[in-house]
Amino acid sequence: MSRNGPVALVFHTLFVVFMVAPILVVCWVAFTPEGFLSIPLTHFSLRWFRALANYPEFVHAFGVSLWLGALSSCIALLFAVPAALALSRTRFRGRDALSALFLSPLMIPHVVLGIAFLRFFTSVGIGGTFVALVIAHVVVVFPFALRLTLASATGMDRSVEMAAISLGADGWTMFRRVTLPAILPGIVSGWMLAFIQSFDDLTMTVFLATPGTETLPVRMFLYIQDNIDPLVTSVSASVIAITMAVLILLDRVYGLDRVLTAKGGDAGR
Repeated sequence: MSRNGPVALVFHTLFVVFMVAPILVVCWVAFTPEGFLSIPLTHFSLRWFRALANYPEFVHAFGVSLWLGALSSCIALLFAVPAALALSRTRFRGRDALSALFLSPLMIPHVVLGIAFLRFFTSVGIGGTFVALVIAHVVVVFPFALRLTLASATGMDRSVEMAAISLGADGWTMFRRVTLPAILPGIVSGWMLAFIQSFDDLTMTVFLATPGTETLPVRMFLYIQDNIDPLVTSVSASVIAITMAVLILLDRVYGLDRVLTAKGGDAGR
């Protein structure tokens, strides 16, 4: 195996710095004692983290984003799993067109989707509701869940299923004990990617959110329109810290390699 040369190492280092530097700067600014955006050079302060207690809107918006992302990702997977199995195992007329239809939300700008959803939900009488937000997010995150689940389903060894059938397993038992464990890496990765997309969406959600259903990105966007203090950076730093804590806990308890690659799993167990 050939090792990376000095040029490749420099390129990779610069790429990592380019990706991580904005996150580090945001977290650094969150500890400023000043009342404006600045990098703390003399001492650090938790002033803006304590200030979050005076803005329960951010805590509520964070809860809405978590619930919305988890619910829309789970619903999207309920459609993505059978769709991926059907597309990977059958050949029929219009298969490519159907696949393109499923992935079409990726090709439509979110501004257009937001306006279209707003008009549609208003016309059917559910505009401004949480149900409308869930439906819109399911449509947007469905292609992400489908792509990764489809990749796992396409690369699955079908002979394992044939062996299960020959041993007398019915359809549900085969799916539960053979097919599902085999495509689990794609399902988990698809859920995580769909959740991130839902949690982070602003462009479309800003057209659909109401004061009672504001997500965290929408709440932050509305806040920075009227304020220039570092409160938003403390919110971002808190979300980053929570995410890192969850990943570390998951790695300690279960193992990220098992979550992402299903290492150590047994499809026939």
